[in-house]
Amino acid sequence: MAGAVTTAGAGGLLPDRHPQIDFFLCDIFDAIPKDDLATMEHPMFSLSTRPDRRILSYEHNGTQIEVTPSVKGLATIHDKDILIFCVSQLMAALNMGRAISRTLTLTAHDLLVATNRETSGDSYRRLTEAFDRLAGTRIKTNIVIGDHEVTSGFGLIESWEIERKTRGGRMLNVSVTLSEWLFRAVMSKSVLTLSRDYFRLRKPLERRVYELARKHCGKQDYWRVSVQTLLKKSGSASPRRVFRKMIRDMIVANQLPDYEIAEEEGDIIRFTARARVLENDGPTLGPLPGAVFERARDIAPGWDVYALEADWRAYWAASGHPRLHSVEQAFLGYVKVRAAKR
Repeated sequence: MAGAVTTAGAGGLLPDRHPQIDFFLCDIFDAIPKDDLATMEHPMFSLSTRPDRRILSYEHNGTQIEVTPSVKGLATIHDKDILIFCVSQLMAALNMGRAISRTLTLTAHDLLVATNRETSGDSYRRLTEAFDRLAGTRIKTNIVIGDHEVTSGFGLIESWEIERKTRGGRMLNVSVTLSEWLFRAVMSKSVLTLSRDYFRLRKPLERRVYELARKHCGKQDYWRVSVQTLLKKSGSASPRRVFRKMIRDMIVANQLPDYEIAEEEGDIIRFTARARVLENDGPTLGPLPGAVFERARDIAPGWDVYALEADWRAYWAASGHPRLHSVEQAFLGYVKVRAAKR
Protein backbone atom coordinates (compact mmCIF):
# COMPACT_ATOMS: atom_id res chain seq x y z
CA MET A 1 0.00 0.00 0.00
CA ALA A 2 1.37 3.38 -0.96
CA GLY A 3 2.52 5.36 2.03
CA ALA A 4 2.37 2.38 4.38
CA VAL A 5 5.00 2.21 7.09
CA THR A 6 6.75 -1.15 7.38
CA THR A 7 7.59 -2.55 10.79
CA ALA A 8 10.35 -4.75 12.08
CA GLY A 9 7.90 -7.60 12.46
CA ALA A 10 7.02 -7.37 8.77
CA GLY A 11 10.66 -7.57 7.77
CA GLY A 12 11.20 -3.83 7.55
CA LEU A 13 13.63 -1.53 9.32
CA LEU A 14 13.35 -0.66 12.97
CA PRO A 15 11.85 2.78 13.52
CA ASP A 16 14.30 5.68 13.90
CA ARG A 17 13.82 6.45 17.58
CA HIS A 18 16.40 9.23 17.58
CA PRO A 19 15.88 11.28 14.41
CA GLN A 20 18.53 13.91 13.81
CA ILE A 21 17.12 17.42 14.06
CA ASP A 22 17.76 19.72 11.11
CA PHE A 23 18.47 22.85 13.10
CA PHE A 24 18.69 24.25 16.61
CA LEU A 25 16.76 27.39 17.52
CA CYS A 26 18.73 29.87 19.64
CA ASP A 27 16.02 30.82 22.10
CA ILE A 28 17.72 30.59 25.51
CA PHE A 29 17.55 33.97 27.19
CA ASP A 30 20.69 35.12 28.99
CA ALA A 31 22.79 32.03 28.20
CA ILE A 32 26.12 32.07 30.06
CA PRO A 33 28.99 33.04 27.68
CA LYS A 34 31.11 30.02 26.73
CA ASP A 35 34.25 29.79 24.62
CA ASP A 36 35.93 26.69 23.17
CA LEU A 37 39.31 25.71 24.59
CA ALA A 38 41.17 25.32 21.28
CA THR A 39 40.62 28.87 20.04
CA MET A 40 41.36 30.18 23.54
CA GLU A 41 44.65 28.30 23.61
CA HIS A 42 45.87 28.98 20.06
CA PRO A 43 45.78 32.19 17.94
CA MET A 44 43.24 31.70 15.16
CA PHE A 45 41.77 35.21 14.88
CA SER A 46 43.27 38.46 13.64
CA LEU A 47 43.79 41.27 16.16
CA SER A 48 43.85 43.87 13.39
CA THR A 49 41.04 46.40 12.92
CA ARG A 50 41.80 46.58 9.19
CA PRO A 51 41.46 43.79 6.59
CA ASP A 52 44.20 41.29 7.44
CA ARG A 53 45.21 39.09 4.51
CA ARG A 54 48.27 37.45 6.07
CA ILE A 55 48.61 33.69 6.31
CA LEU A 56 49.14 32.99 10.00
CA SER A 57 51.45 30.13 10.99
CA TYR A 58 51.79 28.98 14.59
CA GLU A 59 53.62 26.10 16.26
CA HIS A 60 53.75 25.39 19.97
CA ASN A 61 54.54 22.15 21.80
CA GLY A 62 53.94 20.05 18.70
CA THR A 63 50.67 21.74 17.69
CA GLN A 64 50.82 23.33 14.25
CA ILE A 65 48.20 25.75 12.96
CA GLU A 66 47.95 27.59 9.66
CA VAL A 67 45.17 30.15 9.18
CA THR A 68 44.44 31.28 5.61
CA PRO A 69 42.20 34.29 4.89
CA SER A 70 39.72 34.85 2.11
CA VAL A 71 39.96 37.90 -0.15
CA LYS A 72 38.00 39.76 2.56
CA GLY A 73 40.63 39.02 5.19
CA LEU A 74 41.01 36.89 8.29
CA ALA A 75 38.20 36.50 10.79
CA THR A 76 38.81 38.93 13.65
CA ILE A 77 38.61 38.53 17.41
CA HIS A 78 35.41 40.61 17.29
CA ASP A 79 33.95 38.27 14.65
CA LYS A 80 34.46 35.52 17.20
CA ASP A 81 31.54 36.97 19.19
CA ILE A 82 29.26 35.08 16.79
CA LEU A 83 30.90 31.75 17.62
CA ILE A 84 30.82 32.50 21.36
CA PHE A 85 27.10 33.26 21.11
CA CYS A 86 26.45 30.00 19.23
CA VAL A 87 28.57 27.90 21.60
CA SER A 88 26.86 29.52 24.61
CA GLN A 89 23.41 28.67 23.26
CA LEU A 90 24.38 25.08 22.46
CA MET A 91 25.97 24.50 25.87
CA ALA A 92 22.93 25.94 27.67
CA ALA A 93 20.71 23.60 25.67
CA LEU A 94 22.90 20.58 26.41
CA ASN A 95 22.77 21.36 30.12
CA MET A 96 18.97 21.48 29.85
CA GLY A 97 18.88 18.08 28.13
CA ARG A 98 17.77 19.47 24.77
CA ALA A 99 18.80 18.10 21.38
CA ILE A 100 21.16 20.31 19.39
CA SER A 101 22.45 20.54 15.84
CA ARG A 102 25.39 22.01 13.94
CA THR A 103 22.94 24.33 12.17
CA LEU A 104 21.55 27.10 14.35
CA THR A 105 18.81 29.61 13.64
CA LEU A 106 19.28 32.81 15.60
CA THR A 107 17.73 36.25 15.75
CA ALA A 108 20.22 38.88 14.66
CA HIS A 109 18.90 41.34 17.25
CA ASP A 110 19.44 38.83 20.07
CA LEU A 111 23.00 38.19 18.89
CA LEU A 112 23.81 41.90 18.86
CA VAL A 113 22.30 42.48 22.29
CA ALA A 114 23.98 39.42 23.87
CA THR A 115 27.41 40.52 22.61
CA ASN A 116 26.98 44.13 23.78
CA ARG A 117 26.68 45.62 20.28
CA GLU A 118 24.51 48.44 19.01
CA THR A 119 21.41 47.48 17.03
CA SER A 120 21.78 50.19 14.39
CA GLY A 121 21.63 49.53 10.67
CA ASP A 122 25.41 49.77 10.49
CA SER A 123 25.73 47.04 13.13
CA TYR A 124 23.67 44.68 10.97
CA ARG A 125 25.90 45.47 7.99
CA ARG A 126 29.03 44.71 10.02
CA LEU A 127 27.44 41.45 11.14
CA THR A 128 27.11 40.38 7.50
CA GLU A 129 30.79 41.17 6.92
CA ALA A 130 31.71 39.12 9.99
CA PHE A 131 29.85 36.08 8.63
CA ASP A 132 31.76 36.48 5.35
CA ARG A 133 35.12 36.46 7.11
CA LEU A 134 34.21 33.52 9.37
CA ALA A 135 33.09 31.43 6.40
CA GLY A 136 36.11 32.39 4.30
CA THR A 137 38.85 31.84 6.87
CA ARG A 138 40.34 28.36 6.64
CA ILE A 139 42.18 26.49 9.41
CA LYS A 140 44.71 23.70 8.87
CA THR A 141 46.01 21.94 11.96
CA ASN A 142 47.44 18.64 13.13
CA ILE A 143 45.46 16.69 15.71
CA VAL A 144 46.89 13.74 17.63
CA ILE A 145 44.39 10.91 18.14
CA GLY A 146 45.90 8.01 20.07
CA ASP A 147 49.20 7.27 18.32
CA HIS A 148 48.09 8.82 15.02
CA GLU A 149 48.57 12.40 13.94
CA VAL A 150 45.76 13.71 11.74
CA THR A 151 46.09 16.87 9.67
CA SER A 152 42.75 18.45 8.76
CA GLY A 153 41.44 21.62 7.18
CA PHE A 154 38.12 23.35 7.84
CA GLY A 155 36.37 26.69 7.99
CA LEU A 156 35.30 28.37 11.21
CA ILE A 157 31.71 28.12 9.98
CA GLU A 158 30.47 25.98 7.11
CA SER A 159 27.71 28.22 5.77
CA TRP A 160 25.28 31.02 6.67
CA GLU A 161 22.04 32.47 5.40
CA ILE A 162 20.14 35.67 6.22
CA GLU A 163 16.39 36.15 6.15
CA ARG A 164 15.24 39.76 5.63
CA LYS A 165 11.80 41.26 6.11
CA THR A 166 11.87 43.00 2.72
CA ARG A 167 14.46 43.62 0.03
CA GLY A 168 16.94 46.04 1.52
CA GLY A 169 15.28 45.73 4.93
CA ARG A 170 16.79 44.82 8.28
CA MET A 171 17.85 41.20 8.74
CA LEU A 172 15.55 39.13 10.93
CA ASN A 173 16.91 35.61 11.32
CA VAL A 174 20.26 34.08 10.50
CA SER A 175 20.96 30.39 9.94
CA VAL A 176 24.57 29.37 10.51
CA THR A 177 26.16 25.93 10.25
CA LEU A 178 29.20 25.48 12.48
CA SER A 179 32.22 23.46 11.44
CA GLU A 180 32.23 19.83 12.54
CA TRP A 181 35.43 20.61 14.45
CA LEU A 182 33.78 23.31 16.57
CA PHE A 183 30.62 21.26 17.07
CA ARG A 184 32.70 18.35 18.41
CA ALA A 185 34.24 20.74 20.94
CA VAL A 186 30.74 21.60 22.14
CA MET A 187 29.61 17.98 22.31
CA SER A 188 32.72 17.06 24.35
CA LYS A 189 32.14 20.14 26.55
CA SER A 190 35.64 21.43 25.81
CA VAL A 191 34.61 24.95 26.77
CA LEU A 192 35.14 27.51 29.51
CA THR A 193 32.86 30.20 30.93
CA LEU A 194 33.69 33.82 30.11
CA SER A 195 32.90 36.96 32.05
CA ARG A 196 30.06 38.94 30.49
CA ASP A 197 32.40 41.93 30.67
CA TYR A 198 34.47 40.27 27.92
CA PHE A 199 32.10 41.86 25.40
CA ARG A 200 32.81 45.30 26.92
CA LEU A 201 36.51 45.12 26.07
CA ARG A 202 37.15 47.41 23.12
CA LYS A 203 40.72 46.56 22.15
CA PRO A 204 41.37 43.27 20.31
CA LEU A 205 44.51 42.56 22.36
CA GLU A 206 42.58 42.98 25.62
CA ARG A 207 40.12 40.32 24.51
CA ARG A 208 42.86 37.95 23.42
CA VAL A 209 44.89 38.41 26.62
CA TYR A 210 41.77 37.81 28.72
CA GLU A 211 41.13 34.56 26.82
CA LEU A 212 44.66 33.38 27.54
CA ALA A 213 44.46 34.33 31.21
CA ARG A 214 41.11 32.54 31.55
CA LYS A 215 42.42 29.43 29.81
CA HIS A 216 45.75 29.15 31.62
CA CYS A 217 44.89 30.54 35.03
CA GLY A 218 41.51 28.86 35.23
CA LYS A 219 40.58 28.38 38.87
CA GLN A 220 44.18 28.75 40.03
CA ASP A 221 45.29 31.87 41.87
CA TYR A 222 47.75 33.02 39.21
CA TRP A 223 49.53 32.34 35.91
CA ARG A 224 53.08 33.49 35.08
CA VAL A 225 54.25 33.71 31.47
CA SER A 226 57.15 35.34 29.63
CA VAL A 227 56.45 38.32 27.40
CA GLN A 228 57.84 36.37 24.43
CA THR A 229 55.49 33.41 24.98
CA LEU A 230 52.53 35.69 25.61
CA LEU A 231 53.30 37.52 22.36
CA LYS A 232 53.44 34.23 20.47
CA LYS A 233 50.24 32.84 21.95
CA SER A 234 48.36 36.11 21.44
CA GLY A 235 48.91 36.12 17.68
CA SER A 236 49.88 39.80 17.76
CA ALA A 237 51.95 41.05 14.81
CA SER A 238 53.60 43.75 16.93
CA PRO A 239 57.34 43.70 17.74
CA ARG A 240 58.15 42.57 21.26
CA ARG A 241 58.96 46.08 22.54
CA VAL A 242 55.64 47.44 21.20
CA PHE A 243 53.76 44.45 22.58
CA ARG A 244 55.39 44.91 26.00
CA LYS A 245 54.29 48.57 25.97
CA MET A 246 50.70 47.51 25.19
CA ILE A 247 50.74 45.05 28.10
CA ARG A 248 52.07 47.78 30.40
CA ASP A 249 49.21 50.02 29.27
CA MET A 250 46.80 47.23 30.16
CA ILE A 251 48.40 46.97 33.60
CA VAL A 252 47.83 50.69 34.18
CA ALA A 253 44.23 50.55 32.87
CA ASN A 254 43.50 47.55 35.13
CA GLN A 255 40.19 46.74 33.47
CA LEU A 256 40.68 43.10 32.49
CA PRO A 257 37.72 41.06 33.82
CA ASP A 258 38.53 38.58 36.60
CA TYR A 259 42.31 39.11 36.52
CA GLU A 260 44.92 41.66 37.55
CA ILE A 261 48.15 41.93 35.56
CA ALA A 262 51.60 42.70 36.93
CA GLU A 263 55.10 42.81 35.45
CA GLU A 264 57.85 40.87 37.21
CA GLU A 265 61.61 40.68 36.81
CA GLY A 266 62.91 38.60 33.94
CA ASP A 267 60.36 39.92 31.41
CA ILE A 268 57.59 37.93 33.11
CA ILE A 269 53.89 38.82 33.21
CA ARG A 270 51.80 37.57 36.11
CA PHE A 271 48.01 37.22 35.96
CA THR A 272 46.34 37.00 39.36
CA ALA A 273 42.69 36.10 39.89
CA ARG A 274 40.73 38.89 41.52
CA ALA A 275 39.14 38.24 44.92
CA ARG A 276 35.70 37.50 43.47
CA VAL A 277 36.91 34.49 41.48
CA LEU A 278 39.28 32.99 44.06
CA GLU A 279 38.18 29.73 45.59
CA ASN A 280 37.78 29.57 49.38
CA ASP A 281 39.91 26.47 49.75
CA GLY A 282 41.08 26.68 53.34
CA PRO A 283 44.57 27.38 54.63
CA THR A 284 46.20 24.05 53.73
CA LEU A 285 45.13 23.64 50.08
CA GLY A 286 47.16 25.73 47.62
CA PRO A 287 47.18 25.93 43.82
CA LEU A 288 47.95 22.82 41.77
CA PRO A 289 50.93 22.79 39.39
CA GLY A 290 50.24 22.93 35.66
CA ALA A 291 51.53 19.39 35.07
CA VAL A 292 48.68 17.99 37.16
CA PHE A 293 46.12 19.49 34.79
CA GLU A 294 47.86 17.85 31.83
CA ARG A 295 47.59 14.48 33.59
CA ALA A 296 43.94 15.22 34.34
CA ARG A 297 43.30 15.84 30.63
CA ASP A 298 44.80 12.43 29.84
CA ILE A 299 42.47 10.79 32.35
CA ALA A 300 39.36 12.70 31.23
CA PRO A 301 39.83 13.82 27.59
CA GLY A 302 37.51 16.64 26.59
CA TRP A 303 36.56 17.62 30.14
CA ASP A 304 37.03 21.12 31.54
CA VAL A 305 39.77 20.25 34.03
CA TYR A 306 39.46 23.58 35.80
CA ALA A 307 35.76 22.97 36.38
CA LEU A 308 36.71 19.53 37.73
CA GLU A 309 39.20 21.19 40.04
CA ALA A 310 36.53 23.58 41.33
CA ASP A 311 34.15 20.64 41.96
CA TRP A 312 36.89 18.73 43.73
CA ARG A 313 37.77 21.68 45.97
CA ALA A 314 34.09 22.10 46.86
CA TYR A 315 33.86 18.37 47.65
CA TRP A 316 36.98 18.60 49.84
CA ALA A 317 35.58 21.60 51.71
CA ALA A 318 32.19 19.92 52.19
CA SER A 319 34.01 16.88 53.61
CA GLY A 320 35.37 19.00 56.44
CA HIS A 321 38.76 20.01 54.95
CA PRO A 322 40.41 16.62 55.65
CA ARG A 323 44.20 16.48 55.68
CA LEU A 324 45.55 15.09 52.39
CA HIS A 325 48.76 13.09 52.09
CA SER A 326 49.10 14.23 48.47
CA VAL A 327 46.96 17.07 47.13
CA GLU A 328 47.86 16.20 43.54
CA GLN A 329 46.98 12.50 43.88
CA ALA A 330 43.75 13.36 45.67
CA PHE A 331 42.68 15.56 42.76
CA LEU A 332 43.68 12.99 40.11
CA GLY A 333 41.83 10.29 42.03
CA TYR A 334 38.71 12.45 42.00
CA VAL A 335 39.08 12.95 38.23
CA LYS A 336 39.36 9.19 37.68
CA VAL A 337 36.15 8.59 39.62
CA ARG A 338 34.28 11.29 37.70
CA ALA A 339 35.53 10.02 34.33
CA ALA A 340 34.53 6.44 35.18
CA LYS A 341 30.97 7.55 35.97
CA ARG A 342 30.52 9.41 32.68
